[in-house]
Amino acid sequence: MAEPVDVLVLGGGPAALCIASELNQRGVAVAGIAPEPVDAPWPNTYGIWADELKAVGLEQLLEHRWKDTVSYFGAGGTTAQDQSYGHGIDYGLFDRAALQHYWLARAQGVTWRQDSAERVEVSGPTTSVSCASGTTLTARLVIDASGSRTPHIRRPDQGPVAGQAAYGVVGRFSKPPIEPGRFVLMDYRCNHLSEAQRREPPTFLYAMDFGDGVFFVEETSLALAPGVPYEVLKQRLQQRLDQRGVEITEVIHEEFCLFPMNLPLPDRSQPVLAFGGAASMVHPASGYMVGSLLRRGPDLAQAIAEALANPALGSAALAQRGWQALWPLELVLRHQLYQFGLGRLMGFNEALLRTHFATFFSLPRDDWFGFLTNTLPLPRLMGVMLRLFALSPWELRRGLVLGAAPAQSPTWVRTNH
Repeated sequence: MAEPVDVLVLGGGPAALCIASELNQRGVAVAGIAPEPVDAPWPNTYGIWADELKAVGLEQLLEHRWKDTVSYFGAGGTTAQDQSYGHGIDYGLFDRAALQHYWLARAQGVTWRQDSAERVEVSGPTTSVSCASGTTLTARLVIDASGSRTPHIRRPDQGPVAGQAAYGVVGRFSKPPIEPGRFVLMDYRCNHLSEAQRREPPTFLYAMDFGDGVFFVEETSLALAPGVPYEVLKQRLQQRLDQRGVEITEVIHEEFCLFPMNLPLPDRSQPVLAFGGAASMVHPASGYMVGSLLRRGPDLAQAIAEALANPALGSAALAQRGWQALWPLELVLRHQLYQFGLGRLMGFNEALLRTHFATFFSLPRDDWFGFLTNTLPLPRLMGVMLRLFALSPWELRRGLVLGAAPAQSPTWVRTNH
């Protein structure tokens, strides 16, 4: 058995590299276990509002940046409602390699083992991790940053977990699928769908111009339990392109995403700490997480480093300090508010959802931006939600209070990917 380290991090994605790098910067002895090489390319794209990166001084990590950022909340057609809504704020896409290398450089000195953690056991002051290779590693504290599907973190069962599902294509097209130079956050226009499809849970287009004739188009479901199958999303994306007279001429990359939006918060008394998706850090209202990692990682690492300075603290006590730093009461209450709101939106039909977002983005920019980035203090967040309710038409208010069911339950069969 190897000598114990201060902290053992499970996982090799953004959350794992973020917390390992922040701990390493504070002089903590860190090791990691990841099933794949930690410098292997990440498959998925990560978007973020540019102002989020500006706040942490990391705007240089953007590969693409758009000033022309819009959404569409009409049904599709020629009415004024179908015109684009300008967000008035820059949106960016991370240079995935630059973000990965940024964290790896800050984690220089961290030892990574390519292996899989099969069993995590707390024994007195330390925690042992048994790996698939037969190796056992020990640490004063284990942080599980291996994603939302981890078997090592306990959380309450609060019913079906809703997933945000998306299918996308990076490629070249017979003509631009969106306005050149533009980023589209949400396009809820649905005039490409049949009447039956419009009674199913709605989906929207998320799209951007990468330049040089390359575009990214992605059909996305806000949240549903179970998640919308990729075949349905792919079909809807094709119908959307067909309606615009656009053909895909070259597929450079296909993207498949499915992650939980309303995962319950973990049991914060357990002696293993979590970070990232394993810690339910995906924003229940927007599905974003990387900005939260960048904001919350330093404070968590600082709290852990200070706790580790006390040699009398074992795994359970160290994890308790970590949970308190990661999920203080303020953030727990905000998370519960977001989950309540998501629960209401999941039952909205496409017309009600389009009305909701049109109303939401009519709020002052600081309000909707703070809501989507989880940066509003609790009293202001509650004020924004009340203001949204006051601005909403009667049908929308009724749905927000009583909940609303789709006109028809989905008939598709879930497939595994």
